Amino acid sequence: MTALGFLIALEFMARHYSQPGPITSQLREVIFAPKPGPMYGGLALTMVVLTWRQRFIAAGVAIGIDAVLVLLRWAVHAEMADGHSFGNGALWVMLGCAVIAVTRRTGQERVLLLKGAGLGLLLVTGRKIGDTWLLITSKARPQVLDQYVATVDHALGNPSWVAGRILGATDPIGPHVLHLVYAQLAVAAVVVALYQLRNVAVERRFPRHHLVRTFLVIGLLGPAIYMIFPMVGPVFAYGPGASGTGGVQWAAANLWPHTPPPLTTPHPMPYDEITPRNCMPSLHTAWATAIFIHTRKGPRLLRYGGTFWLIATLGATLGFGYHYGADLVAGVVFALTIEAALRSHDRGWDRLGIQLVGYGATIFAALLVSYRCLPMKMAEHPGVFGPLLILAMTSVIYGYLRAAKLWEPEASRVITGSAGPAREGMARTG
Repeated sequence: MTALGFLIALEFMARHYSQPGPITSQLREVIFAPKPGPMYGGLALTMVVLTWRQRFIAAGVAIGIDAVLVLLRWAVHAEMADGHSFGNGALWVMLGCAVIAVTRRTGQERVLLLKGAGLGLLLVTGRKIGDTWLLITSKARPQVLDQYVATVDHALGNPSWVAGRILGATDPIGPHVLHLVYAQLAVAAVVVALYQLRNVAVERRFPRHHLVRTFLVIGLLGPAIYMIFPMVGPVFAYGPGASGTGGVQWAAANLWPHTPPPLTTPHPMPYDEITPRNCMPSLHTAWATAIFIHTRKGPRLLRYGGTFWLIATLGATLGFGYHYGADLVAGVVFALTIEAALRSHDRGWDRLGIQLVGYGATIFAALLVSYRCLPMKMAEHPGVFGPLLILAMTSVIYGYLRAAKLWEPEASRVITGSAGPAREGMARTG
């Protein structure tokens, strides 16, 4: 009921700005061409509760429905959504699984099938919720605080400017690879989640904790911080914008990535009502951190993939000018605090869990306050405040490692690398 109330509230907020909300957008895609998104990723998550025979049937039905709808759209010259036309079939099958659970299943089998359908639909709907949140931030927050964080970034050596020049020097290979990683973060998350949930159909139950839960909570809570600390990113605030020249008229100056911003007293500045204020914290960094954590007990290939995805995501967020270095520091703290809270909730709140979550939340709040209130002091003393920012982030990482070691002795190397004999426990503990 809480989730439904949240969706309804977002729907009304979007309607206030004369835009469709997440419920309307999702219902529309039952028939009309869907926007690009994790439709088949959601179906894959739903299928973890099915037998192999049922999986083949579900996939076949989804592909068949999509093929028919694509042919119909082609025949009537229907408009596609961003050139994308597949996905309705996956949505139909997920909804069908929910209907079958209610009408044809009973007891534990009904609960399991409903959980599977709900998991898939949550992944799909989460994208709609995110789109609505971003729309609301662009309409509700006409001024942005980029100048404050750009000033803070002097203490970190202006990493976005450095990464932007490095990425430009590797064109076209570097930008192409990092863009693929940045755009397909949800696909990486689904791969990791499928590994964690691989035994659900056999054991007839879900593990206590898995990546999808962390992903969804990060996506639900993160945009609320956007409303508190609205920012558009270096490429928009100090450059032409990702689309070319549209952002120049709103930018403080056209400096990114070749000329670091001047050290002047920051102030809020107006920006357009289109560009999302989605920088603080960096949710791509938070999601990539979550993927990294949840791959630590997987097989070697999965661990290498999680490491690569984290490093490449950090490079993309900075190199494309979507985030400042301070955003990434906050994103790591944000992710670890949420991960610790979810694990503590599953295990039962103990003193260590309460202390870790409280400490992470305190550090995160302190980062936001310092970015807003002390930017000039931080920029004027980079030798002091740069290391302090890194130390604050590192202290949260250390606290999480310490808690993981005490909660799960076999997971004592959850971030440092080798999983050894503990990797089989991933299906149960995530």
